[in-house]
Amino acid sequence: MAIPEITQTLLSAKQAKGLSFADLEKLLGRDEVWIAALFYRQASASEDEASKLVSALGLSPEVAQALTEFPIKGLGPVVPTDPLIYRFYEIMQVYGMPLKEVIHEKFGDGIMSAIDFTLDVEKEEDPKGDRVKLIMSGKFLSYKKW
Repeated sequence: MAIPEITQTLLSAKQAKGLSFADLEKLLGRDEVWIAALFYRQASASEDEASKLVSALGLSPEVAQALTEFPIKGLGPVVPTDPLIYRFYEIMQVYGMPLKEVIHEKFGDGIMSAIDFTLDVEKEEDPKGDRVKLIMSGKFLSYKKW
């Protein structure tokens, strides 16, 4: 996956300032995952959010303007090669159909929204090795009959 130039600029500035996404969450009042999505151009910021962000990172107003533009979303049509991202692809290959069946049993015929959606990442300490806990919450959307 090619990383956009603006993403590299944002990540470099964040690192140079010694900031985490959690630090930026406090500044913007947005979740750290959403802010990371903004960095990777999977979300768009309001003018106020973009202005606060570039000010905190010491970047130019041109970067703020770019962050308010509507991005093209998604990784593209290829299988991801980054090992961490690939695991999500693998999880969907193994558990995608079972998840679909369980969701349909509980909700009916429909989908989980990726628009009306939140995603939280938590660290669970475990003596056998720390665990990554993902909490996805998406609005259920029933298919319409006409």
